[in-house]
Amino acid sequence: MPAPDTPRSPVADTSALAPLREPVFRMLWLAWLTANVCMWMNDVAAAWLMTSLTTSPVMVALVQSASTLPVFLLGLPSGALADILDRRRYFIVTQFWVAAVALVVCLVLLSGAMNAALLLVLTFANGIGLAMRWPVFAAIVPELVPRPQLPAALALNGIAMNASRIVGPLVAGAVIASLGSAWVFVLNAVLSVAAGFAIMRWRREAKVSALPGERFFGAMRVGLQHVRQSTRMHAVLWRISAFFLQATALQALMPLVAKGLPGGGAGTFTLLLAGLGMGAIVAALYLPRIRQRYTRDQLVHHGTLVQAGATLVVAFSPNLYVAMPAMVVAGMAWISVANSLTVAAQLSLPDWVRARGMSIYQMALMGSSAAGAALWGQVAGLTDVRTSLVGSAVFGVVALAFTRRFRIQGAAEEDLSPTRVVKPPEISEPVDPDAGPVLVTIEYRIDPAQATAFLAVMEETRRARLRQGALSWELFRDTADPGRYIEYLLDESWVEHLRRFDRFTASDAALRERRLSFHIGETSPVVTRCIAQAFQR
Repeated sequence: MPAPDTPRSPVADTSALAPLREPVFRMLWLAWLTANVCMWMNDVAAAWLMTSLTTSPVMVALVQSASTLPVFLLGLPSGALADILDRRRYFIVTQFWVAAVALVVCLVLLSGAMNAALLLVLTFANGIGLAMRWPVFAAIVPELVPRPQLPAALALNGIAMNASRIVGPLVAGAVIASLGSAWVFVLNAVLSVAAGFAIMRWRREAKVSALPGERFFGAMRVGLQHVRQSTRMHAVLWRISAFFLQATALQALMPLVAKGLPGGGAGTFTLLLAGLGMGAIVAALYLPRIRQRYTRDQLVHHGTLVQAGATLVVAFSPNLYVAMPAMVVAGMAWISVANSLTVAAQLSLPDWVRARGMSIYQMALMGSSAAGAALWGQVAGLTDVRTSLVGSAVFGVVALAFTRRFRIQGAAEEDLSPTRVVKPPEISEPVDPDAGPVLVTIEYRIDPAQATAFLAVMEETRRARLRQGALSWELFRDTADPGRYIEYLLDESWVEHLRRFDRFTASDAALRERRLSFHIGETSPVVTRCIAQAFQR
């Protein structure tokens, strides 16, 4: 059977399952589902194993921190690599990394050398695979489906995550009960290798550029700078950090919640996780209809309140029959908030920086999850599990009041599709790509009566130039001629200057037209480009 090529659907069907009609998306989605089953098998086995190695609530909660902290620490480097390297090959490598770590865990268990500290180290190593995998898959998804189907595709990713939240624990629990913990990690390795071979069937269309690839540290700088200058991404990062700092308490303390319920054990823990995943799957299937009634901001607001309420119900549940429905509701709220924020992040990023931007988003998500797990685990250690869950719910409501002003959805979405309306400069002689810095000046003639409106557009221009990678930007006004303005920007090198033409989007083109509409000169604004000269000191 031939490997499918990257498709583009001609029909903008926005139903919940529409992206699965794309062969490549369907294949990679199944690989993603398998990868997440492996992740949950690992996390559940590790969390339950930790309860047999120590009675400390802090150590149990730190399993969650060890799993998610690598995404916070390594997310941006991974995102930079995913934007620089071939995304298909990089995705394959992540799967084989996870398989290798699973085999090491298995060997340590079989040798009887496992202890609480070593388990945290190996869980952290497995999290490195997660840190590598998430940014690259987040960047791949928009390549596979049309833009109108992106929310549905991201919801399907949430379904994969939460279906794995059900399947992974169930499989892990059955294997632990029948064969032992070591065999969970053996199965994890086998499935990870199988997913890696499935990804190898994808024949991704290579994107050819006349420019050399970005350098690693420069790519990280540009990624950070792009997000720093994006007001929409600022709002998304604030909202995702506040939500997961609160919501992670329920998941991190779930093994202790399960043990505290009457007859609680591994089966109770598995059922609670399954309830959380089941709620998320049901909500994800109905999200297209829900989005027709509520904005993304409203979904985040209502979902946060529902999540906090469900946490309170679990905290005071006398038995599994009360806790289980609350976990289902918590899962529904979780996917509604997470999907809304993920869609907002994806729509705020152009393709050339998508992996880096999404890695920063995931750093905020996982960093707040890791911090929340450690925080609420410490609170549980000093008090008890119920007090910690109540504290997290109250914190969620308070944090919501402080973050409501950060809007994640505007009246109109920016068109971030690439465009080549502005051509690179023609030069009389070759220029060393590494020569620089490059000083660019643009001279405008503006009607003084329009100065205020022009300055407002130039403030947007400043953010756009810096998002594209410029080192610095300024606007100067001639003191002797009030209608003469000079825009100044500095690029790191000649090749970085040329890169900005490849990064130009339809939104940038529209901003350029608004900027030029203020120019009243008889000719176009005068553009000069100067390269710094090196001198021997």
